[in-house]
Amino acid sequence: MYALVVGAVLTCFAFLLLTGRYITDGPVLVRIGDGHGLHAGDLFVIAGWLVAMTALVLLTSRPAPSS
Repeated sequence: MYALVVGAVLTCFAFLLLTGRYITDGPVLVRIGDGHGLHAGDLFVIAGWLVAMTALVLLTSRPAPSS
């Protein structure tokens, strides 16, 4: 359950970063529409999201410690 909450929060933050404007947007790599596109700075956000999601999957797929 905690992993789902963390994953949802990370996804929301990544979405906000990808749809917003910030100083280090960088050049547009792929134009999606008028005023919209994939910027060089967005690659860092996507990479961070992928690493975080991979970590969550690995943490939740570990067997429970036996006591």
